[in-house]
Amino acid sequence: MNLSHDMSLISLVTGATVPVQIVMALLLLASLVSWWYIFLKMFTIKRAADEADTFERAFWSGGDLNKLYEGVSTGRRRARGMASIFEAGFKEYARHKRQGGMEVSDIMEGSRRAMRAAFNREMDDMDAHLPFLASVGSVTPYVGLLGTVWGIMNSFRGLANVAQATLAHVAPGISEALIATAMGLFAAIPAVIAYNRFAANVDRLAVRYESFIEEFSNILQRKA
Repeated sequence: MNLSHDMSLISLVTGATVPVQIVMALLLLASLVSWWYIFLKMFTIKRAADEADTFERAFWSGGDLNKLYEGVSTGRRRARGMASIFEAGFKEYARHKRQGGMEVSDIMEGSRRAMRAAFNREMDDMDAHLPFLASVGSVTPYVGLLGTVWGIMNSFRGLANVAQATLAHVAPGISEALIATAMGLFAAIPAVIAYNRFAANVDRLAVRYESFIEEFSNILQRKA
C-alpha cells in the first residue's frame, strides 16, 4: 500500500495499484473516443440540417423538377439527406413513367418505396456512433466504481500490517481509488448530454425527411 503523503493528482494516479490504473486507462480511452464522436456527430448533424435547408429552398422555389434532379444526380458529390431521398423518388418515378402502361398507384408505390429505402439509409448514417455514446454514458460510472471498490478494498487490506491505523494510512489509498469514480463520471456526463442532444436533433431531421416524402409524393401524384 502506498503511504506517501504526496497527495497531488499525478502522484495519486501513478501510485495507484495496477488494477485501478487499468480501470483509469480504460476510462480515459472511453472518454477520448466519446469526445471524438461528439465532435464528429456535431459537424455531421449540423451539415445535414444545413443541406436540408439549402435543398428545401431550391425545391420550393418553383423550378423544374427535372432540372433539379439533374443538378442533384450529376453533382460532384453524392447526394445526401433530403436530396438523396428526392433523387431516389424522382428516379423511380421517371423510370416507371418511361415504361408506360402502369397504374398511377403502382408508380407512386414504387417511388415511395425508393424514398423510404433512401430515408432508412440516411437515418442509419445519422444514428451512427450514438449507441457508443449511450454505452459510455451508462457503463463508465460502474467501471469507475469498480476501480474505487478495488482501491478501497486494497487500502483496508493493507491496514492488517499496521499496528495503529490512522487517517494518514488510508487517505492516500482512498483518494486514488475515488479518482476512478471521478474519471467515470467525467467520461459519462458529456456522453449522456451529447447522446440526448444528438438523438433529439436526429429525430427532428427524421420528421423533416418524412414530411418531405409525403409532400413530394403528393406532387408526383398530381404529375402522374
